[in-house]
Amino acid sequence: MNVTQTKVDELNLTVSIQIEKADYAEAKKKRLNEYRRKADIKGFRPGMAPTALIEKIHGPQALAEAINTIISEQLNKFIEDNKLNILGEPLPSETADKNDWENGEQFNFDFDIALAPKVEFALSTEDTVPYYDVTITAKAQKDYKSNLLKQFGTLEKGDTVKEDDFMVVDFVQGETRVENAYVALRSIEDKEIKDSFIGKKAGDVMEIDVNKTFKNETDRASMLKVKKEELAQMDPQWTMTINEVKTFVDAQPVQEIFDKIFGKGEVKSVEEFDAKVKERLAAEYAQESDYRFMIDAKEYLLKKTNLQLPDAFMKRWILEANEGKFTKEDIEKEYDLFAKDFRWQMIRTYIMKEQKITVTKEDLLKQAKTLAAYQFAMYGMNNVPDDTLTSFAEKTLSDENQGRKIYEKVEDDLVIEYIRKSVTLEKKKISVEKMRELTN
Repeated sequence: MNVTQTKVDELNLTVSIQIEKADYAEAKKKRLNEYRRKADIKGFRPGMAPTALIEKIHGPQALAEAINTIISEQLNKFIEDNKLNILGEPLPSETADKNDWENGEQFNFDFDIALAPKVEFALSTEDTVPYYDVTITAKAQKDYKSNLLKQFGTLEKGDTVKEDDFMVVDFVQGETRVENAYVALRSIEDKEIKDSFIGKKAGDVMEIDVNKTFKNETDRASMLKVKKEELAQMDPQWTMTINEVKTFVDAQPVQEIFDKIFGKGEVKSVEEFDAKVKERLAAEYAQESDYRFMIDAKEYLLKKTNLQLPDAFMKRWILEANEGKFTKEDIEKEYDLFAKDFRWQMIRTYIMKEQKITVTKEDLLKQAKTLAAYQFAMYGMNNVPDDTLTSFAEKTLSDENQGRKIYEKVEDDLVIEYIRKSVTLEKKKISVEKMRELTN
């Protein structure tokens, strides 16, 4: 057997393996014996078929299996002996197979191997990364306060229909009657049709085309109290009578509402409410600033390290590793994003190793609880008990896919925090609108 290498460039090399009969003969013989023991061929007792017959039936397969095993062993040995830090897995070279599999006794194989670029850098106060401080304006505080009160508002009886109002209506079509259906004006997409409802009041009657007025079939079916599949067979013309106008009224800043928003007794006056709003707004803006810093820090390090990848090899490897999930065109289109993320992973791994940064169970649980709190908040549940958050977080971490994503997020956060402490932050004041433009 002969194993040689050819250096293509700094990140690519080709390994050639020449295999003689003496290298694979014994391995092939063992496989043929296994086939013989398992063979159930008519005219012969199980396991007693002639070796020549087994060779004729299973010889090519036994040869391929023996050679594949040898190749795998030799490639792994070559990588270990040469202490190579490779990317992906070795790939057969894109050359025609010139081996004579029927009559040949010597076989030659070429494999492409991609080497990981060397990652080596240091951070100091000479490295500068921008950090944006978002200015809290009086308007932002007013809007935030208004949105909080809207979340705990109520539907009350209104006089005439306004843009964001609801209506309780009856739909009539011949003998068919649908009573006390709720209609939200925001569900009407056509502006001209929507405007035709503005100013209407209880007792007003309108002739409407429900298909044109309520284009969302799910909403329309619910409104008319029928199955979605039945809509196509229905006459769209209905008589609609407004029974009642419902208008949404913001909650008032009183103790009951303070307790619902912040927890019992946490806020006891309008002044404390305003202070809490500013505190929450500052926390949200800080999150946006930190997120923007993460983006800028990654970009800075990607530029500083300027890691090169064996792009052609990586594209081939992605295609083969994903077994037909993507086409070459798909990979070509998304490769730049993949390569950028891959380079960042190498940088992150280097920092974790060099700075001896480790991820603890406490880190993972904390992140999972933060995610749980955010998900509960999306449903208006802002004061979820800690034991509930912990239970939800532990369940999330037990899921392999979600657990892996949380682990990577924690790694990212720890590395970004290290970068933040190591470099000089170039502080810049910015409005929230400009920050969101910058991030989007």
